[in-house]
Amino acid sequence: MTGAEHRRFRALFISDIHLGSKPAKAEFLIDFLRYHDADQIYLVGDIVDGWRLKRSWHWPAAHNDVVQKLLRKARKGSEITYIAGNHDEFLRSFQGVHFGGIVVADRVIHEAADGRRFLVIHGDQFDQVVHNVRWLAYLGDKAYDLAIVVNRVIARVRRVLGRPYWSFSSWAKIKVKKAVKFISSFQDVLAQEAQRSEVDGVICGHIHHAAMEDIRGISYMNTGDWVESCTALAENFDGSFEIITWAQILEVEPAASQERAVVAAFQGDRIKAA
Repeated sequence: MTGAEHRRFRALFISDIHLGSKPAKAEFLIDFLRYHDADQIYLVGDIVDGWRLKRSWHWPAAHNDVVQKLLRKARKGSEITYIAGNHDEFLRSFQGVHFGGIVVADRVIHEAADGRRFLVIHGDQFDQVVHNVRWLAYLGDKAYDLAIVVNRVIARVRRVLGRPYWSFSSWAKIKVKKAVKFISSFQDVLAQEAQRSEVDGVICGHIHHAAMEDIRGISYMNTGDWVESCTALAENFDGSFEIITWAQILEVEPAASQERAVVAAFQGDRIKAA
């Protein structure tokens, strides 16, 4: 009916959902989770946006549905690990604690099916602005909010015109030279941390830029986000990885019911690596 297929993976890595913020695309994620399962699920930081919730409370039903969907997967047998990020850093004081089958951690080592070992970490620990110039980080967060507002306006226009979702803020980020330089520096620093940790690669989030790169023999993988690009990283049962983009929601009329259902249309944007 929608062209979407149900898939099961060895592991799924999802980050930067920012539940509690208006830009969070909870409906996209709910549909993604409906069509994707995994033996292990890693929530790689900034799942809940504590910064925005402190400023003003925003928690619609869809955000609660995401939480319930994850808890349901935990009850059905998925091992779920919640890696704290900078927007949900309050959870770092709960390392090792289980919440409904979800365990909290600051960083973990994931062993892939082919024996490779990956450091799984949000990545904010290596963002000097976040840690050394806190006020600038908050100012940047405000500017990011403005970019997301512009993004929503463009998304509405494209929806009216029947065009698929496209992220203006993500496009602008990779076009700005300073942003490109920051992304490159971030990737290098995380690759260095993987080397220090004596692992084969690093899986992170934080910068809202999905990627799979080889950096001096270290596999760098970023999960992206669910504010702009709606991406997740998946490990197949042979140890290979791919980035999945779930970038459109369509309203369809089910044949057996007159009720309208929101179903995600899988765009097929998959980046694969051995």
